[in-house]
Amino acid sequence: MLDYPSLAAVAAVIREGTFERAAAILGHTPSAVSQRVRGLEERLGAILIQRGQPCRPTDLGRKLCDHVNRVRLLEQDLGRDGSLSGSTATVAIAVNADSMATWFVRAAADFAHQTAVTLDLRLDDEGQTANRLRSGEVLAAVSSHSAPIPGCRTIKLGTLRYVACASPAFMARHLSEGFSVEMLAAAPSLRFDRCDGLQARWLREIHGTELGKTVHWVPSTQGFLDFGLAGVGWGMHPVQLVRQHLAAGRLVELPPGVTIGVPLYWTVARLHAKTLIRLTQAVQDAATRELQVSDV
Repeated sequence: MLDYPSLAAVAAVIREGTFERAAAILGHTPSAVSQRVRGLEERLGAILIQRGQPCRPTDLGRKLCDHVNRVRLLEQDLGRDGSLSGSTATVAIAVNADSMATWFVRAAADFAHQTAVTLDLRLDDEGQTANRLRSGEVLAAVSSHSAPIPGCRTIKLGTLRYVACASPAFMARHLSEGFSVEMLAAAPSLRFDRCDGLQARWLREIHGTELGKTVHWVPSTQGFLDFGLAGVGWGMHPVQLVRQHLAAGRLVELPPGVTIGVPLYWTVARLHAKTLIRLTQAVQDAATRELQVSDV
């Protein structure tokens, strides 16, 4: 039988990053937490935590933490929160940055108001979040992939639409003689990260051309918007984030005024826990209010 107090110590160290912070959360001394972790590692004959700043899990340590999180959720249904694993349940979710900045916060708030369960959000590109679910790192993910994942169910949420924008200063600097596809393709663009292909997709699908080589990498949704407002480059922004800036003239929509959409899906572990049912309902409700139903 698994030693849940020791597993709780391992999970706390991994979650908090240090033995000291884990000890404060668990109400033990750092020495006691260290002894529990070391004792479990000795019994299993494997290292569970890579010591460092911060501490990180080994593959086995991560799998055991995932097991502890599932046990905690089931304890919620039994009315025995913390009796086995020693602390409050946490749900790990993978979500993309643009969803976090637009519609997902409403889902998280609705869920938080219904339960004492805490959220551990892992940011990643919407095309990569499903990989975190496959690895067992998270229990649910907002993803752009509809492909089934073993042990999970997938629900279509809707489409997050993006609009191509630039600032008036950018337009004056790079398109002063009028809009030109060739000039736009050669002008500086913004990309969130190496997985971000929205700018290239818009140029290819709408204008039949390829993205130029001058790219500014801005791995922050707010920073991406700020760089656009400052005229550093043009880029694709979620419509919800730039609607007011377009209306106020701080940003200009690039011709021909055609948006592109990214379909989003909610994939969640098939764990029969009321907590995940509540979370899924909150996500669906928020998506219904905020996302476009049709892909058109």
